[in-house]
Amino acid sequence: QVQLVESGGGSVQPGGSLRLSCVASGFPFDYYAVGWFRQAPGKEREGVSCISSRDGSTNYADSVKGRFHISRDNAKNMAYLQMDSLKPEDTAVYYCALTAVSCSASLPPYEYDYWGQGTQVTVSS
Repeated sequence: QVQLVESGGGSVQPGGSLRLSCVASGFPFDYYAVGWFRQAPGKEREGVSCISSRDGSTNYADSVKGRFHISRDNAKNMAYLQMDSLKPEDTAVYYCALTAVSCSASLPPYEYDYWGQGTQVTVSS
């Protein structure tokens, strides 16, 4: 059974940090690029970051560059999103997703094959 599960969300004050995790099962994880998306209430789902399957190259949306860091551990079938210097505008449900195509932070959601259920991140004082 194909499954993606995110964890690590929560509430944090502005300037704080969170580390999101995504664990995959049921398919060859290392074949896929991993993307992180987020969706705030009333807004479209937007790409945050992506890491390739082969060389581990990464890509970030301008809004998170220098603050977020994406990584993956193929041996553990896991991907991570380290989020530092969080801002209130980072508040959203965060999703991990897998795609078989070359990824970038601007790759649209329909290009992704598998999705997790999402984890809530709230940044507020």
